[in-house]
Amino acid sequence: MAAITAAMVGELRAKTDAPMMECKKALTEADGDMTKAEDILRVKLGSKASKAASRITAEGVVTTYIVGNVGAMIEVNCETDFVTKNDDFIAFANACAKLAAENNPADVSALSALPMGEQTVEEFRSALIGRVGENMSIRRFVRFETPVKLTSYLHGTRIGVMVEFDGADEQVGKDVAMHIAAMKPVSLSSDQVPAELIEKERSIASQKAAEDAVKAQADGKAPQSAEIVARRVDGSVQKYLKEVSLFNQSFVKNDKQTVEQMLKAANTSVKSFAMYVVGEGIEKKQDDFAAEVAAQVAAAKQA
Repeated sequence: MAAITAAMVGELRAKTDAPMMECKKALTEADGDMTKAEDILRVKLGSKASKAASRITAEGVVTTYIVGNVGAMIEVNCETDFVTKNDDFIAFANACAKLAAENNPADVSALSALPMGEQTVEEFRSALIGRVGENMSIRRFVRFETPVKLTSYLHGTRIGVMVEFDGADEQVGKDVAMHIAAMKPVSLSSDQVPAELIEKERSIASQKAAEDAVKAQADGKAPQSAEIVARRVDGSVQKYLKEVSLFNQSFVKNDKQTVEQMLKAANTSVKSFAMYVVGEGIEKKQDDFAAEVAAQVAAAKQA
């Protein structure tokens, strides 16, 4: 059984807004697995625990480069927020995005082998680590080459979006990129949502329905028929699909329109997009300040 720390409970509460004791119970049931604990809370608490887990723990920057109909977006990670302000680190990330766009490397390893001045990218990275005194890595990149148009949007340095679109008004493409950064869709349309995400949502809805049935029985209420339960589950899945597909989302600049309706009115089509959020999915070491101070005091006493 994994030890459930106060830091873990606090992190789960920050992600879900669920009560502290419910977070502790969920973590205990999930044996310390944060993702599983979030799902348990969603089953038990429904919408109260459906807040997006947007608290990103790793540091770094996302940057983009576009020239004509070719572009690239890249995420370069580091250990602390302090280094994300370092001019050399930012210049390195920008140079890597340019190299990715111009050379079309197959993966991060191929990008790292490309020349950057008199060194390779990997040699430059190693030297920069020596100068800055902090580890850094190229995590991922995506490259676009299109017969139509490209645009990008950076929300600070932590969220980046690149959009492939076709339309006369360049501002429409930029508006879509800003919308994506704000609303974080996972696909263009509902039929493109990955199957594993749909199954996860269906599983959560089914478990929630089962929890509700147990509560109803305890309250002496008649259980719902299997048909009604199935409709409830399907309804939850359909609602989820609308929430995470770009075309079905309400446009952030005019919530009376969906993005699809806005694009149609502007005679514009979106072909594809990519979004990076710095550190998404990366676990960062949680420092225990109290323990660190205690260790320093103990070391001082020994000295």
